[in-house]
Amino acid sequence: MVDKVKTMAEVVKTISDGSHIALSGFAITRASMAFVHELIRQRKRDLTVSQCIASMDTDLLVGAGCVKKIIYGGGRCDRFGPFYNIDRAKLEGRVIAEEYSGLCICLKYLAGALGIPYIPSKSLLGSDILRKLKEVAPDQLMESKCPFTGETLILLRALQPDVAVIHAQRADREGNAVIYGPLFDTKEKARAAKRVIITADEIVDVEITKRDPERVVIPGYRVDAVVYAPYGAHPTSCYRYYDYDKEHIELYLSYCEKGEVEKYLEEFVLSTEDHWEYLKRIGVKKLYEIKAEPYLGY
Repeated sequence: MVDKVKTMAEVVKTISDGSHIALSGFAITRASMAFVHELIRQRKRDLTVSQCIASMDTDLLVGAGCVKKIIYGGGRCDRFGPFYNIDRAKLEGRVIAEEYSGLCICLKYLAGALGIPYIPSKSLLGSDILRKLKEVAPDQLMESKCPFTGETLILLRALQPDVAVIHAQRADREGNAVIYGPLFDTKEKARAAKRVIITADEIVDVEITKRDPERVVIPGYRVDAVVYAPYGAHPTSCYRYYDYDKEHIELYLSYCEKGEVEKYLEEFVLSTEDHWEYLKRIGVKKLYEIKAEPYLGY
């Protein structure tokens, strides 16, 4: 057995400035928050982040000044409001934004997973999204005619991130990752990336994974490292394990709306040594309160 379990600090040290990172979050669901916190602590810079729909992990990275470019399909902090850091950085020209439809991001990951240079789609035809992309990223897509039917198609260039960071409910020490609930674009981005890092709420023995192999979404042979990170998606939700932390998300957005994300970062990220100290800052009572109800999963 190859034991792939490492510490968060060890794994984040392998991320170079300027890397392209695909993150697993979707709005306020299964975001790679613990990993992003450590990226910020280690002051990584000039990152490209790709994501089907923006999540709180990306918004926090942008607010911390770690991101140079985002490739995504839009998004907001669900019912709680917009992602102020992303929106403000776009308006002020501090990040380059390649904004597609969510479907197109999934297709671009799929092309990367299949090892093909591009994939055809009709998704953006006639849209302002296509018009804007031709200005911002003319080398990432083009219109073409189908050689069989003559129809107009959009050819989307493949996405192949340097690393995909996926938060999973469960993984074993060989890297086999089990994810419950919606997968979104998880499978495609994990197959498209050159490296895969799993952060997991629970690490189990390989024999337990073997009893339920059909649950494995990302096989261990694709995984570079596994990090034990209970409540690693907090304050976003993780199906069957914990719900989102409503009060904390509202607190976060209250800082961001006023342009004071630095205060949030200082209180919850930079002044905490690691993920364990972050959880201590949140408090046992709060973590217990958001623990999932077994029947509902949240």
